[in-house]
Amino acid sequence: MPCDQRILTMADMRSAHGCAYAHRVQPFSLEVFRTVARQGSITAAARELRYTQSAVSRQIAALEADLGVALFDRLPRGVALTEPGRCLLPHAEAVLERLATAHRDLDALRGLGGGRLRVGAFPTAMAALVPRALAGIRGAHPRVALSVVEGRTPELLERLLGGDADVAVVSAPSDRPLDAGRFDLHHLLDERLLVAVARDHPLARRRTVRLAELVDDPFIAGSPGGEDPLMRATMPPGFRPRVEIVAADWTGKLGCVAAGLGVALVPALAIRAAPADLALLRLHADDAPARRVYAATAAGRHRPPAVARLLDGLAEEARRL
Repeated sequence: MPCDQRILTMADMRSAHGCAYAHRVQPFSLEVFRTVARQGSITAAARELRYTQSAVSRQIAALEADLGVALFDRLPRGVALTEPGRCLLPHAEAVLERLATAHRDLDALRGLGGGRLRVGAFPTAMAALVPRALAGIRGAHPRVALSVVEGRTPELLERLLGGDADVAVVSAPSDRPLDAGRFDLHHLLDERLLVAVARDHPLARRRTVRLAELVDDPFIAGSPGGEDPLMRATMPPGFRPRVEIVAADWTGKLGCVAAGLGVALVPALAIRAAPADLALLRLHADDAPARRVYAATAAGRHRPPAVARLLDGLAEEARRL
């Protein structure tokens, strides 16, 4: 293939016919070479680049020495590209254009004018906390591509370690802290559990209840018996709830409560999903200590501007909630 039709990469610095980039060639040398070629004059190129004529001449001479070819014929009036110079020019332009594109993309990332933000969150954090924080980013920086995946804390932390998420909003009981060695944990809030009951339930007017007072009530859970993660983390020793209805999502679970079919445990973050025709009661702290909610990032990794902005937004929304 003719020299002027080949596409060279920065890694492919050596080729035939004297049309090769040497490993010492610097982008600035290519910029000087391109400007001289366009102007047809070292003096005019020096004026455009705002360098002295001797500095431009030295750059061209150094580039020719690195490549082992003469790039210009020196004429009485100006310069003219040699055959190796004509061969080099399109490759120099391609390299400089790629560098310019890279600078533009990096500037966009720094200014949140582009890039992506991948977020994971446990289900009830998706009721208000995470969407509100993401809405703030979308409004201020619409060119940042957002993606969200819902999951449970262990799965979300694995996504962080695998590089499949930038931030994960996770939770942990106060007596079982998360691994602070592998993750940077940004504490957002401590979340209490509530109990949802029908409006005509005998305890509906109470502010706080004990689990022992609900021993005769059927529970509506996300999975049967002790398999429900929320109940498994909450139930004190000896308390065995009677699960009669299994509803995987909050709409079905709270709808059954409103219809008087049972009671359900509800994390405080999920109350936006609660219909108006039920009552939400505080669960006594001795029965269910608060769980800690964090925004987690993988430890030791660079934090892009979009991640830093989301962490600020999550902290702000947590204060409001």
